[in-house]
Order: sequence, then C-alpha cells, then structure tokens
Amino acid sequence: MQSQDVVPPSSAVDVEQAEAALVEHYPRLVRLAYLVLPPGRGRSRRVLTAHALVQRALPRGRVPAPLIPAQSAVRDGGPGYTLVRLQVLRAALRPGRRLPPPLPQVWGLKLFPRSGGADELALDQRLSALTGPARAAHALRGLERLPDGDVREVLTAAGVADVDAALAEADRLPDPYRLLDSPEFDPCSLQARPTDLLRRRRHLKAALVGAAALTVCGALLALPGDGWGPDGAAAPPYARNPAAQAALDPGKLTRVSPTAWKTSARTDFSVWPARGDRTGDRALLRRALAVWARPGNGVRVSATPGTARGGPAGPPQLLYAGTVDTAHVVVLYDGLRIARYAEPRGGTRGAALDFARVDGAGRAGSGAVVLSRADGNVRYLLAPWVREAGERDLREPGSGAMALPLTDGVTSPLAGPAPKPGPCTSWNVLELTDGTGTRLVTDLGELVPARLTAGRPGGTREASGAKALRTWAPYACSLSALRSAGVRSVNAWEFAGQPLPEGGGEAAWVCTRAETWRGGGARVLAQFHTPGGRFGAVAAKAQDVPACGEREPRVLAGVLWKSENGHWYLLAAGSPDTRSIRAAGGVEGSAKGPLLTVRARNGVQADLTGTRENGRTITGLR
Repeated sequence: MQSQDVVPPSSAVDVEQAEAALVEHYPRLVRLAYLVLPPGRGRSRRVLTAHALVQRALPRGRVPAPLIPAQSAVRDGGPGYTLVRLQVLRAALRPGRRLPPPLPQVWGLKLFPRSGGADELALDQRLSALTGPARAAHALRGLERLPDGDVREVLTAAGVADVDAALAEADRLPDPYRLLDSPEFDPCSLQARPTDLLRRRRHLKAALVGAAALTVCGALLALPGDGWGPDGAAAPPYARNPAAQAALDPGKLTRVSPTAWKTSARTDFSVWPARGDRTGDRALLRRALAVWARPGNGVRVSATPGTARGGPAGPPQLLYAGTVDTAHVVVLYDGLRIARYAEPRGGTRGAALDFARVDGAGRAGSGAVVLSRADGNVRYLLAPWVREAGERDLREPGSGAMALPLTDGVTSPLAGPAPKPGPCTSWNVLELTDGTGTRLVTDLGELVPARLTAGRPGGTREASGAKALRTWAPYACSLSALRSAGVRSVNAWEFAGQPLPEGGGEAAWVCTRAETWRGGGARVLAQFHTPGGRFGAVAAKAQDVPACGEREPRVLAGVLWKSENGHWYLLAAGSPDTRSIRAAGGVEGSAKGPLLTVRARNGVQADLTGTRENGRTITGLR
C-alpha cells in the first residue's frame, strides 16, 4: 500500500507547505499560467504576468486544502501544489486583467520564450482563438495529465461558470499535447532584446532633472531650524565612541590559536581558529565589519527567526576570510551569532549579510558552517576537530557515504537537498566524523546545518547508525517543510508499529520533532509509513507543543487508510505508555492499549483522546 492511499482525518495547507510546493514546481506553474493567459497581450508582458501570478499565489496563512481527489492531489505534488495551482488558475482566468501584478519587473529589456517550429506557432494561434477556460482545460489535460473528471473539478474550484462549454471548446483542438512541453511555451527559458533606446534616453534625461530638483529641496529642508529637525540623543553615523570604533577595527578581531580546541574546557565556535587565504586582507575585513554595523540599502540581509541583526557589541571573532567560488567570504562570531559577509570578486555591489543564532551550541551543534551555495551545491567550513567528511543520501540507507576532500577545513562542493522538479528522490546530508563519533547534519537553507538524531526522546542517538538510517529513509523528504525556520536539530522516533487490517502487513508510526535555536517554535510531525511505501505520509502536525520531546515523550495520532479491497479504516497509535484510545465525532470506537483500528468512511474527521498509564489524558495531534 502506497502513501497516496493515506489521507489525514482533517487536512489543511499552511504557508510553508504551499511555499515548498511553489518552489519545487515553479517552472511547471509558470508554464501553466503562460498557457492560460490571453496571448494578445504580447509575449514579453505575458511572460512577466505569468511569473507575477505564480509568485503571488501563496496563501496568507493556514487554509483548508482544495477539495480535489486525493489520488490527483498526490500525483500533482500534494495539497500544497494543488492549492497553489488553483490560485494561479483563478488569477490567470480573472476577467478584465489588463496590467501585470506588481513584481517582477524588468527595465530596459524585452523577455520572451525561444521560438518553436511551425507546429508550435500553429498551436499558439489556435489557443489564442479559445476562451480562457478552454485554454485552461487544454493545459490541464496536456500539461498536468489530468483526466476530464479531475479537470472538471479543478475548473469548478477556479470559478469557471460553464465547465462543459470549456471542455467542449477544448475538444475542437487536435491532440498535440507533446507541444506544450516545447521551448515555445517555456517562460523560464527566455531570450532578451532591448526596448526603444531613444525613448529610454529621453526618459533618463527627465529623471536626472527631477533627481537634481529633489536633492536641492532635501538640502533646504534639512537646514538647522527647519526641515526634519535634529536627531536628539541619537548618535551620528559611525559614532565616535570606543565600543563602536573597536567593533569596526579589523586589527582588534579575536583570533584563536589553531590548537586551542585541544585544551579548552569548551568545544564550540569559540575555539575555531581563523582560516582562509584572506585573513590578512584588512580592507575586506573592514568592509565586512562596517556592513555588519550599518548594512546599506543595496545589501541583502537575512537572519534565522529570533536572531538579532544589530552590530556586534565589541570586536567579534574571525572564523574565516577567503575566496570561495566567485565570492570573497568572511565568517565572524560574537558569542551569540554567526555572521557571514559575502561580496562578488569584482566589487561590493550585490553584497550579502546573513545571521544565524548559535548560542548554547556544543560540540555536536558547532561542527559546520555553510560558506557558499552555488548551482545547487554547498561548501562547508568544518570544525577543527572534524577528521573526515562525507556525503550520504538519507533516502538510501544501504548506500555508503562518499568521502569529501577537505582543504584548510573547507569541503569540496556537496550536492545540497535543494528542491527539484518532480518527486523527491534523494536527500543529501553531510556526515562528520571526529574523535567522539559520527554525526549527520542537513542543510535547511541557513548558515548552520541541523543535526539529525533518532530514538525515544531523552535517549536519542546520532542518526548515523544503520538502524537510525533505516528509520529516517522514508521521512527524509519531509525535512523540506523545515527550511528557514531556525532549526537546531531534528529527531525521528518510531513510537509504534501497527498491523494493518485485511492482511496488509505492519505499518510504522514515526514522530519527527524539530527543535529551534531560539527555544520556541518547535515543529512536530506524526508520520505513517505502510509496507513497501517509498515515503511516509504526514498524519498530523503541530507547533509549539511538548509532544515527542524530552519534556513530554508521548504522542497520539490517527490516519484514514484504504485497504486493497477498497475498505476505509481509521488507524490510530499512541506512544508505548498509552493505556487506551477513544475516537469520537465522525468515527466512534475505542480500544485498550496504544493501537486502535475502526472501520470508517472516506473523508470523515475524528477526535482522538487517550489515557496514559499514569491516568493522564492525551489528545491526538491534528
């Protein structure tokens, strides 16, 4: 039985899930929007509008999943993708749209897809003669490979009034669905040409005159006694006080001996030595410190949730300064945060500043820092106590780790677990070996990778062992939901095994809990894995709850499961100390012990409660 036969008792899509689906299937969604939009607006504007519609398709919060058949939702990429696709269709079909939504905008260039052959041109002309709903029906049939029943439901949900007419109109087209995948209809693979150069020159002159006038007015308004007035007690830029000056002085940076970690009572970022081929480049270090203190408008600044972005209180510690790929990179540490400054080799335009909170990091949490990401690959700077590094696919527990060469503590490029079009088939992690053992960490889009563990809360172990690798394999791809959340570590706990009705074998229940650097915001997923299934299915999720954690090593969750004979069951499981389980609402039933199996109907919702051995009540995750 595969995971697509499993549907949570109640489902909703949050913004993180929708964002993950949008990023993973972005080219596919933009192509769909491009095909549905009216061709008469011109290819360049149609391209920008398609990108804008997809980029603005995220919901503002947690919303109910669209009522689309479960099998279709899974085939299309899950409820997150189904929701985003529906938002894109609604926007593309909106009547009276004349201008593209804000962003993206391209000045001075016209962008349009590469030209196809005569067949593609003929198809584009025939599509232009159809109504928007008919174009949508044709795209859903050919690009999304949906049967007419599913197409009907998607168009109805998108607000099409006469679905039958749209399908009948689309039927008049021949069946060249293979052409929909051609470069003619790919708004992500573009050609560029300049706009009207003479008109741009006239507009530029007018803009310069306006800017000069605005500068004069601003100077007059800022005169003493008028304009915006004095700044009161606020210090001027780059205040002349000892702490601010020391924090900006590259000569006062803290530098640690390469052997300090061997004798120090602490084993964390504070004993990392300064490495890299530009540790003596005072100009580069000065720029990094100045940007940290006062980042300009052109600097891209990011920070993990709960991380302060202000300048250092005093001289920080230098961990790295060197050239990585096509950039100069400086990594600094102030006792609470890691700051990474990066600028292109050719200048400072396009500089970036990233922060990560790392207070309380021990040996296990301070083993690596991301130096760069380029072309889907990641380079790490490793702790001085790391002896070996390797690359391992978490989806393949039986495969070995591939060794990664190290140069002055920097790894060779490692293929990151970045979202790719299509299903998740691999999840690469970094394997680190030192004098105390072997650990696995994974890149979740932040400066410091998250540590992976397995086992019962309070007795977890590193995820590098054979048993832990087998536990993690079906659930590796669920880590994508934790990107950019400030995650410190993720634990996988197989808390129950449940025999399936009608001889379906035994399913596994696993709870994954992600702890954050800031303490709050922990995320919990209860997942269900059927025999022979490649992936686990998320049965329930929660945030800021103690379940599956060291403080509360308990959990209760349920799922609707369909047997090969087509019968639906409510299956529920609790942690080993669960004495009984009761289901109420759409399904009524109870059982002694930590497992419950009850016949049910597809789509019903159930409220689960359990009683623990100590007499306390536990409520099922939703």
